[in-house]
Amino acid sequence: MRKIIVLSMITIDGVMQAPGGPDEDTSGGFEYGGWVAPFGDEEYGKVMQKQMEPADILLGRKTFDIFEDYWPKHAEGWPGINEVSKYVLSSTRQNSDWKNSEFLSTIEDIKKLKNSEGGDIKVWGSATLVQLLLKNDLVDELALKIHPIILGKGKKLFDDGAIPSAFTLIESTITPSGVIAVSYKRAGEVKTGTIGE
Repeated sequence: MRKIIVLSMITIDGVMQAPGGPDEDTSGGFEYGGWVAPFGDEEYGKVMQKQMEPADILLGRKTFDIFEDYWPKHAEGWPGINEVSKYVLSSTRQNSDWKNSEFLSTIEDIKKLKNSEGGDIKVWGSATLVQLLLKNDLVDELALKIHPIILGKGKKLFDDGAIPSAFTLIESTITPSGVIAVSYKRAGEVKTGTIGE
């Protein structure tokens, strides 16, 4: 069984929309595209370099559209991105000229992919897809980069539909610019209790 790892740049209030640039995703009137840029430093770069090591990726259709337009022309910034398998959940598209792209249409297709042979599958961006994965208990790890900024609006990583799940911290780094990079792995059911007892 393959692990599904969600990688996300988020704000303190959980916004994940358009971290990379002003024109990346302006849907809903979002005005803060490129909010990650001020936080780049050497340590942040090391975290990103590690996370961008070649692995198959799973994307929602809107994120795929952005990636498909950008990365084939800038592959030097993400070595191996053109060679890995790119799986896309979409109800509107079925093909792409970007090599190694395969389109999935249902959550059952994702379950079959997860149960297939192969390495880890990384999910980048794709807010709607991530929420769907969380609702279906298909996320094995979360790799979050939490930025010290609040935006107040925009697409968020979590909504109210996620299945309650416990996670264990497996790695953490705090960058000089104040970004907390953490990785959590799935760790069973949520446990409750009373403080002090």
